[in-house]
Amino acid sequence: QVQLVESGGGLVQAGGSLRLSCAASGRTFSPYVMAWFRQAPGKEREFVAGINWSGSTTYYTDSVKGRFTISRDNAKNTVYLQMNSLKPEDTAVYCCAAELRWGGTYYSPADFGSWGQGTQVTVSS
Repeated sequence: QVQLVESGGGLVQAGGSLRLSCAASGRTFSPYVMAWFRQAPGKEREFVAGINWSGSTTYYTDSVKGRFTISRDNAKNTVYLQMNSLKPEDTAVYCCAAELRWGGTYYSPADFGSWGQGTQVTVSS
């Protein structure tokens, strides 16, 4: 498995932006499908965005399409989540996840075997 550490969370006003980073270590990063999930208090963990091993395929949950962008830099073993036009309902702990796969799209937490500890994102109204 790969070890994941998130950073970049914080407090921001509605309409603002944040950029989350997820640094991977422990194994070769490239063949891993990566994703961001989030969990708000009292709610289930929710898929946010995913990216394939090369970065050529990205996919999002409907509520963040057009506002969030997932990307990766395999040379730096890092995946990013650029979040723009943030809303109070985006408030959650954001976690990155990884799984060793060459293709496909994956939306369920059960599809991923490696997880970071998470970073808090709070959007004030």
